[in-house]
Amino acid sequence: MKKAVMYGGGNIGRGFIGELLNRSGYETVFINRRESIVKQFQQDRKYPVRHVTSDGYDDYIVDNVTSVSGDDMNAVAEAIADCDIMATAVGARVLENIVPNVVAGIRRRWEKGGGPLNIIICENLNDANKIFEGMLKAQLSDDEKVRFDESVGLVEASIGRMVPVQTDEMRDGEPLRVCVENYGFLPVDLDGFKGDIPKIENMVPFSPFDFYIKRKLFIHNMGHATCAYLGNYLGLEFIYQSIAIPAVRVLVENAMIESAMALSAKYGVDFQSIQLHITDLLFRFTNAALKDTCERVGGDPARKLSPADRMIGSSLTALENGIKPVYISVGSAAAVRRYINEAEGLEQTRETAENVLATVSGIEKGSELSQLILGFYDMLNASCSIEDLIKAADGIKHEAIGKVI
Repeated sequence: MKKAVMYGGGNIGRGFIGELLNRSGYETVFINRRESIVKQFQQDRKYPVRHVTSDGYDDYIVDNVTSVSGDDMNAVAEAIADCDIMATAVGARVLENIVPNVVAGIRRRWEKGGGPLNIIICENLNDANKIFEGMLKAQLSDDEKVRFDESVGLVEASIGRMVPVQTDEMRDGEPLRVCVENYGFLPVDLDGFKGDIPKIENMVPFSPFDFYIKRKLFIHNMGHATCAYLGNYLGLEFIYQSIAIPAVRVLVENAMIESAMALSAKYGVDFQSIQLHITDLLFRFTNAALKDTCERVGGDPARKLSPADRMIGSSLTALENGIKPVYISVGSAAAVRRYINEAEGLEQTRETAENVLATVSGIEKGSELSQLILGFYDMLNASCSIEDLIKAADGIKHEAIGKVI
């Protein structure tokens, strides 16, 4: 049986990658630092993944699994040395901590004369392959770096499956159970592989992969966050409640379409295919069984308002490709509002919002984008309705289209 190493036994590791590896005929070793999780894997050698919808659920049993502790470098190194494929899903902040073990595994693999090692990096981190490469090479000699370039493939992945924070109710008596949505495609960077590309169910190798990275961030994540921030504004708890409001759906969908138009122009990808992806996402946002909260999805607004992230990054990409990001700016304004609410000592004023856009988002005061977002921020600060936001956005959009015509 083919062997895989899954570094990280959390929601994505168990609830997505582990399932795909199992469906593809791999025996999987999970590496985790939580001793209780390691022991549970070793005891059960299987775990359930529950695919949930608003209408019910079905369970899939992932078997042929075991685990070793991330604190046991020798055991980790042996697992990496003997595997056919490896993946990481430990979290961007933890990635650096696993480097010594991964380096030990690569060296052990070289000692045994093993073939190329491909590592699928499933982290929420821009340029994850380049960042991880720098971390690994910092512990290698010059000769080892040459061998690394020849035999180790660092493959970026775009994680589209939505996996919410797991509750005791979701675990339903099974400590390893993960509740997930049905969506199960895994786009990966075609150019990152060394040697043969492994056959993994629903894995989609693609080049240039930057398109998939931006599609996930500027369409999926941006639309999800916009839904969350508008839900915050309306005092709603869950994403499915927010997207169920027709006016919210109009704003979210149009924001995603703006980004889709920009990405289609930038990468030369057929717009219709991206539009079908948007239709699928909007349906997936309605999944009440995920119980995904507006609080969680809109969390860390400073990061989501940073220059290269979902709200501002999508706006700048739209402007670069001749698209005025009107509806995206509605979501950005709502994000600014949440940022100010959560920041100590700040008041909800236009001046404060302008300063946030300048310092957090890097948007020049008085610029077109700054003025666009601030206009919607003023409306939110005046407690206007979502319908009024749509009317204002439609008016600006029609004016922009008129100028082009």
